[in-house]
Amino acid sequence: MNKILIVDDELNMRLVLAAMLKKEGYEVASAADGSEALQILKAGPIAAVVTDLKMPRIDGMELLNRVSQEYPDVPVIMITAHGTVATAVEALKKGALDYITKPFELEELKNVVSKAVKTHTLMENELFLPPEEIEHAGIIGASQSTLGLFDAIKRVAPTTTTILINGETGTGKELVAEAIHRNSPRKNNPLIKINCAAIAETLMESELFGYEKGAFTGAAITKPGKFELAHKGTLFLDEVGEIPRDMQVKLLRVLQEQEFERVGGLKTIKVDVRFIAATNRNLMQSVKDGNFREDLFYRLNVFPIHVPPLRERTDDILPLVDYFIDKFNKKLGLAIVGADDTVKEMLLRYRWPGNIRELENLIERMMLLAESRMITLEEIPPEFKADLGKDSVEGGDRDKKPFKDFMRTHMENVEKQMIVKCLEASGGNVTKAAKQLGLSRKGLQLKMIKYDLRK
Repeated sequence: MNKILIVDDELNMRLVLAAMLKKEGYEVASAADGSEALQILKAGPIAAVVTDLKMPRIDGMELLNRVSQEYPDVPVIMITAHGTVATAVEALKKGALDYITKPFELEELKNVVSKAVKTHTLMENELFLPPEEIEHAGIIGASQSTLGLFDAIKRVAPTTTTILINGETGTGKELVAEAIHRNSPRKNNPLIKINCAAIAETLMESELFGYEKGAFTGAAITKPGKFELAHKGTLFLDEVGEIPRDMQVKLLRVLQEQEFERVGGLKTIKVDVRFIAATNRNLMQSVKDGNFREDLFYRLNVFPIHVPPLRERTDDILPLVDYFIDKFNKKLGLAIVGADDTVKEMLLRYRWPGNIRELENLIERMMLLAESRMITLEEIPPEFKADLGKDSVEGGDRDKKPFKDFMRTHMENVEKQMIVKCLEASGGNVTKAAKQLGLSRKGLQLKMIKYDLRK
């Protein structure tokens, strides 16, 4: 099923688009406005909608809202004039798959419509793997947060949708990207990884796009870039927030058109690449600060995945400990059977500022120091004990004050996290957040002052 619905109040535009798409083998239906389009959608299945923004009665933006609510598996492509690109970006925020600007080339329209039809086909056929068939790529855990990650991977992996993974350093963003690739139809093709923070600004362009022989001093041969290497596969852009602003424009073009030129080259190279980006930054704040392009952000943030820090998924800590013990037993030729209860209790209480990477390093260190087949209190590093508090770790004189202090701090941390989440969910609206938390507005304001959350 490849029926495309064209929605435009200009008859000539409808005729031109219909002729172009029919030539490509698509079946076409046409509507003069959003109201007429909704009637056609009710009448039978549609693979994708290509709609103008400005129309009488129901315009393109309202049509997008209606389609998103009533036909969520039907992708919507917006058509816009150059002067209304900002509006098209707004449409991306509201769920449009893509947009094309007038005047447009046949190749551009073909690429965008082809992507929309593929996306719809995958969603329609529900190519979602059951949990037991998910290739987890080393993601360990059974907490609700981790199960949510598996669900997100299961849903998005079979599609061509662009993904933005965000989370603190050491939470496993790269593993999520690998899991998405391994569970996708591209799994037998390359997964190319590039850490944008590790590349000098002067080398970024040649690294991504490659270069022709003689393009610059030292360019003795023609070298393909990461985009070419990832053809038919997946490109993982780690720390994408570190890309220089002038390079962001070129990256946006590749995301939109799947084409580029090598440095020093004239030939346009077309690629078929699935993009996954990751960052530990707040990219929306970077957009507000003027350091990251808004249009690029919304191109990347089609399907956001948040990887929570380890302190928010403590149910995963002990399974991770077992996993790392098994890993390092094999790697280091050891025979450690586990950690004693005192060590486990300490691991569960720790805040893990370095997240899973810190836990992995700690387990390896303790296993190397272990005098027996069990990790005990003796193998805990001094700095780790200091962070937890000497009295609570070593027992002290059984005075209960350290434990009370620990519990009070723990409860305050939980309370602070709840307030932050409610404020984020309410868009910073204190009244709504207070109602959700069961507090008075004044009471919430006092707690915000206490936890320094007024910003």
